[in-house]
Formats: sequence, C-alpha cells, structure tokens
Amino acid sequence: MFPDLTRDDVFRLETRRLWLRWPRQADAQAIVRLAGEKTVADMTATIPHPYPPSEAEHFVLRTRRANADGAGLTLAITPKGKPGCLIGMVGIGPSLEDGAPHLGYWLGQPYWGQGFATEAARALIDAFFAYTEHAELTSSTRVVNPASRRVLEKCGFAFTGSGLMAFPARGGVLPVDHFRLDRRAWESLKSWAYTGFVPRAPHEDGLELAGV
Repeated sequence: MFPDLTRDDVFRLETRRLWLRWPRQADAQAIVRLAGEKTVADMTATIPHPYPPSEAEHFVLRTRRANADGAGLTLAITPKGKPGCLIGMVGIGPSLEDGAPHLGYWLGQPYWGQGFATEAARALIDAFFAYTEHAELTSSTRVVNPASRRVLEKCGFAFTGSGLMAFPARGGVLPVDHFRLDRRAWESLKSWAYTGFVPRAPHEDGLELAGV
C-alpha cells in the first residue's frame, strides 16, 4: 500500500504542532494508559478494555512490521519538541471489511478538543495521496461519536451512509457512519493551513527513533 520511502523507522511527518513517527516499544506504557481508557477504547473496533500491557507491546510489533512491509502506515502522534511523549495514534491500513485503504485514529482524553486529531489525520492523508496511486480513502465512526465525525468532515471526507460494522474488541457489530475521500476532493483541499509533511530523517531536537 505504501512505498519504500515510508518503510524505514526514520520516516516521520511534521505539522505545525506535531511530530508523527513510527511507534516504539517505549510507547507501550503510554498506549496502555491512554488507549486503555474506556472512553477511548469503546469508540474503536480493535482496542481492548482493559488494555493488557502485553497486548500493547504486541501492537507495536505488529504495527512496525506492517509499516516495514508497506501494508499500512501507522504513526505515533507526539507534540513537536517532545517526540517521546505519545498522545495518540493515526494510521491507514486495510479495512476490516474489504481490505481497502482505511483511516483510523485515536487520541488520549487529556488531549481532546485541541484539534490534534484533525492535524494528524490531515498530514497522513496528504502522505497517502502524495505517495500512493490509490484513488480514494475510507473511514468510519460510531454513530455515537460526533467528535470523530467532525474530524473526518474537517479533513474533507463525505458521508456515504450508515450501516453495521464488526467491532471485535467490543464483542459484536455496532452502527457506524461511513465516509469517503477521493483524490479529486483531496486535491481541491490542498490549501489546508498547516505545515505539510516533511519526509526526511530527523536530526534536530534530539529526536531518536529506536529500533525494536
């Protein structure tokens, strides 16, 4: 799905306020603490609650493997200048339903309401359309999650309908709203006011991307 450029753990995206980088094993504790919150986990299809520390470690390994294989690209969201401080995750990978490119994200509750999810999602969306030949990107959100719906709408996604989707970590299927962003719509939104992605190995601010 993604090219060689993104398949090295020195790859990162930069926005006005954020660094997006590959996840590390050192992030596992923050993932458990933030994603393990019930208010966060309940809105996702795959994050368990409670979140066992061992599962977070396995998640990091699986994510790094998928990034290295180009099967997807999942990045840790960190504040610029504090790249070791994970506050959430954003990723594009195969949909659980049909394998098509699908955007997903979560943000720790202390960081809600500040526009970080939108900023991170826009950066990854830009990278997706700039670096791949795919014509469209999909996403879904639970119907009881209006904040996530607003993120998608601010990123240019169009509502395509409602339905049921499997939520393995929630033990069944739940009603969701489906969204779609195609390449033509993305091209019309290139005037988004934020610093775009910077696909280079970082050397400033003491940022180190450790291997597994």
